[in-house]
Formats: sequence, C-alpha cells, structure tokens
Amino acid sequence: MSLVREVSDSNFVAEVLESALPVLVDFWATWCGPCRAVAAVVEQLADEFRGALKVCKLDVDESHATARECGVISLPTLIVFRNGEPVQRLVGSVPRIAELRARVNGVLS
Repeated sequence: MSLVREVSDSNFVAEVLESALPVLVDFWATWCGPCRAVAAVVEQLADEFRGALKVCKLDVDESHATARECGVISLPTLIVFRNGEPVQRLVGSVPRIAELRARVNGVLS
C-alpha cells in the first residue's frame, strides 16, 4: 500500500495547506516520463519520513486550477509546504534521492 496520497483541486486546501505536518506535493501528469522516474523517489521518501512528512501527488491534468495557483509550469515539480506556505521547490527530474532527502531534512529541522 502506498503512503503517497492523491490530492486534487477539491481537497488540496484540507490535505496540504491546512496540514499540521509539512507536506511534499509531487505535481505530475500521466504523459510525463520524468514524472514516472521521480515517483519511485517520492514513494521512498514517504516511507523514510513517515510520521514527520505527508507526501501527496497531484495530477496537473485533472487539477489544473491548483497547479496554476501554485505556479507549476514544468513537470515534474515538487513543492514542500509548511504551515500552508511553499518553502522548498524542485523543478525537473531529481537525479538522486540524497538531494531530495537533504532538502526535506532542511525543511524539517
């Protein structure tokens, strides 16, 4: 069972912006090859940071209003939200999990 939650325009505020935990959101699309590559890294982080970080995915084709409001113009885009505010943004394929882990640790510390 995946620890990554699906979010959409209808539940983004409740699941992400109002979350008590920091939230990593993976903005992706089914047609995006690099998004599929990043998905494995995102799943691994969801497991590693269980209880300290909520991890979500948002399909930009199905929830384009939220993607637009968050300034997503390239895929994949990963944004970490804390207290409803974006505090970290990575655009494009993340080459190593170590880089993303370090950025998440920076937000959590």
